[in-house]
Amino acid sequence: ASHLESRHVLEDARLLRLYGRLHHEATQIKAGEYQLSRGITPVALLDLLVAGKTISHSITLVEGWTFDQMMQAIDTHPELRHDLKGVSSGKIMESLGHAGENPEGRFFPDTYLFPWDFSDLQLLKRAYGRMEDTLKQAWAEREKDLPLKNPYEMLILASIVEKETGRAGERDRIAGVFVRRLKKGMKLQTDPTVIYGMGASYKGNIRRKDLRKPTPYNTYVIAGLPPTPICMPGSGSLFAVAHPADGKALYFVAKGDGSHQFSATLRQHNAAVRKYQLKK
Repeated sequence: ASHLESRHVLEDARLLRLYGRLHHEATQIKAGEYQLSRGITPVALLDLLVAGKTISHSITLVEGWTFDQMMQAIDTHPELRHDLKGVSSGKIMESLGHAGENPEGRFFPDTYLFPWDFSDLQLLKRAYGRMEDTLKQAWAEREKDLPLKNPYEMLILASIVEKETGRAGERDRIAGVFVRRLKKGMKLQTDPTVIYGMGASYKGNIRRKDLRKPTPYNTYVIAGLPPTPICMPGSGSLFAVAHPADGKALYFVAKGDGSHQFSATLRQHNAAVRKYQLKK
């Protein structure tokens, strides 16, 4: 009260103290960060503090971000309390109560609101729980003939769909292509997994030798899914994998405008590559 009086927010600190004690509200105020204006009355201020109407800060975890990208945003956010800065990913998962889990793809991308003195660990717990709940719902509602053994495989495939297209209307079609390829025993042959497996050596271009180099994430070489997700998928990608579009397409190629051309045969696909990629 004295501090607010010295900052000219309150005219008389004694009135706030007296009013709070008379109405037995002095011990009910909530700690936090508040937006106050000069000239506020003691009654209005006490109501605000008792109601706990604190300022909310926000952070956005973006769909398609990797765990490293997410942690960079968290580590540099000025309003979060940083208890995990410099801590290894393994220790972070241990702190969350999930020791031994790979952190990639485990956190739900969204905009999160939080109050003063909110920690990075609290934020990660919230994002982890959101992904668990969303994945559990998508798995429970899935089509029953999917070639996926468990929710984690759904998470992996959803992360690939997330990186393949930014168009919401295409996600189920992309998912349909991958599901059909898995059912037929065809390699997924998807560039985002190759890029993820290249790590820091990726400089913006995939060469032929990169497509031939064996890594756990090179789906031009390995059969089936990579061992972990490659990013944070959003709910749109998760539910696209749960309900892939019907059709015969086994291939797709980027058209250059953010959309894709889908093809049922390799011959059609090669023609689409010549048209949209090689401009012939």
